Amino acid sequence: MDTPHRIETIRAFNALSNQETLHPLVSVVDMSKAAPRKASSESVGFSMDFYTVFLKEVKCGDLRYGKNTYDYQEGTLVFMAPGQVVTIESSEDVLEPKGYGLAFHPDLIHGTSLGRHMQEYTFFGYQSNEALHLSERERQIVLDCLAKINYELQHAIDKHSKKLIVSNIELFLDYCIRFYDRQFITRNHVYQGVLERFEALLTHYFSTDMAQHNGLPSVSYCAEQLNLSANYFGDLVKKETGRSAQEYIHSRLIDVAKERLYDRNKPITQVADELGYKYPQHFVRLFKQRVGQSPSEYRRSAGSEFNALSVH
Repeated sequence: MDTPHRIETIRAFNALSNQETLHPLVSVVDMSKAAPRKASSESVGFSMDFYTVFLKEVKCGDLRYGKNTYDYQEGTLVFMAPGQVVTIESSEDVLEPKGYGLAFHPDLIHGTSLGRHMQEYTFFGYQSNEALHLSERERQIVLDCLAKINYELQHAIDKHSKKLIVSNIELFLDYCIRFYDRQFITRNHVYQGVLERFEALLTHYFSTDMAQHNGLPSVSYCAEQLNLSANYFGDLVKKETGRSAQEYIHSRLIDVAKERLYDRNKPITQVADELGYKYPQHFVRLFKQRVGQSPSEYRRSAGSEFNALSVH
């Protein structure tokens, strides 16, 4: 694949769809206005310097993030963050896009409520097989939100314009959070077994010398092993357990640490090393935060409990 094509401005984005530019930082596009494009035998990579959301109405090619195919079918929403490189592959001779797109530049939301909370919309970090599949009712809500944003773009700019545009984008993204929550439940067959596989992954990691050689398993590492993006994996674990993936890893780490602390012939520094801590004090700090005792205090109290039980 050649160097990805970079789309730097909303105006350039609009030009691809024969769309008039009504605002330099935000646009709602009707992709059916774009001229049909002849498919290339080569993969076409592109990135944009702004946030984009596509509501796809017809299948016209596959999207790829790296080696992973995006689950990008009819009736899905796809989210892309600034700078993400996406590749289009198609088996069709002619690409005829159909659907709608929302594009907004980070400069539009600086200093707003949306700007302060943008990191909460983690689906902009989702990758393979993680698009949002909409019901017909949800699709109508999406179209209604886009229509409200487009109405403001068509309206003469006044002192209310920016606030209303940004507020409607925030409302749209809040609906998308709700729809993803629904998808985690209704597409349970797709996600079934992820937690079990996550638990098995951690069991294998801590029962071998992987932690000692590679350090603590990161959320990104676990997600990659499970063929999910880190954000999607984290959100799925949070929905299922009420804890973040990092908290889940730490909880499992503490369980393993407690078991190993019963071996009094093993120095605490060795336990820390086996669990992937280069610096034992970091292990001691986490253990005390989670357990309320230092590892040495826990070892002493565990020994006292054992002796008390032996007496009785």
